[in-house]
Amino acid sequence: MSKKTVVFQSVLGPLIDGYIEEMKSVGYKYKKGSSLLKKFDTLASNEELLNVNLPKELVLLWTEKRLNESISTRSGRISIIRGLGKYMVRLGYEAYIYPAATITIDRYSYVPYIFSEIELKNIFTICDNYPFSEVSPKRHLILPILFRILYGCGFRISEALSLKLKDVDLNQGTLFIRNTKFGKERKVPMAENLTKRCRLYVEEIHRLESSDTFLFPSPYGGHYKESTIYKLFREILWKAGISHSGKGPRIHDIRHTFAVHCLKKWVLNEEDITNLLPYLSAFLGHVDLRGTQHYLRLTADLYPKIIESVEQNFSILIPEVLFDETD
Repeated sequence: MSKKTVVFQSVLGPLIDGYIEEMKSVGYKYKKGSSLLKKFDTLASNEELLNVNLPKELVLLWTEKRLNESISTRSGRISIIRGLGKYMVRLGYEAYIYPAATITIDRYSYVPYIFSEIELKNIFTICDNYPFSEVSPKRHLILPILFRILYGCGFRISEALSLKLKDVDLNQGTLFIRNTKFGKERKVPMAENLTKRCRLYVEEIHRLESSDTFLFPSPYGGHYKESTIYKLFREILWKAGISHSGKGPRIHDIRHTFAVHCLKKWVLNEEDITNLLPYLSAFLGHVDLRGTQHYLRLTADLYPKIIESVEQNFSILIPEVLFDETD
């Protein structure tokens, strides 16, 4: 929902417009936020708000729990109105700021499944020997590269599937990520052996195709859907002897595994994680260091032999929660 298609009706309309533009300017796509603020604008208009301020009564009416509403949904509405309120206060307007500690969500309740090196090897072996399909004749060639990129580059599945040939630099050995979850473009280097595999892959199935062709093309046009890859992933896990509980492992856990294995290697090599953590954050496309820092706790929890080193040298960086990244 963009500014061009949204018209705000209340007296707060210009300020809501300004707040949305500010959020977009710092890298957020803010589609869901814009949609919620449109609903709030409708509420403000229906309540006949006449003055350009954010009264407590209106904020409480907006934030009260609705019938059968989940905690996370309500928390989203609270976060939106808190952000708008802070924006208005910065500009000199009166605004009630909903208390931050009133409602909380455990963002880290899910413990990611971290694949062992043997499990990863089994997954890659299954992919390398995936049977040919007449319905999807390139599938057996796509899966080995796709899953190696997910692990070797720590990509989200959406990022990998959105890659086009123009995003692949086989000379420099880099992949360019566009239109990410947080609107942060980035160039990610590949290991030399992964670059060689990508070069062979492109030569085999993309030899004469345009640069706008998807790297992992669907036989029906466009690129493979995430849901299709997830179904194949479940089958790959079964063939690799890795049980699926119904909640996991998820494809996203391959990304978690990349980060944890990277940190484990740094700790064992006695690298300066304080300096290296920002690089990992940029590599993963995180908005800030908070998401990356949680991997330190997960690394320490999964590898007790190195927990003393992690606690002793980097305890200030480790949050006291379990990690889950919500994308």
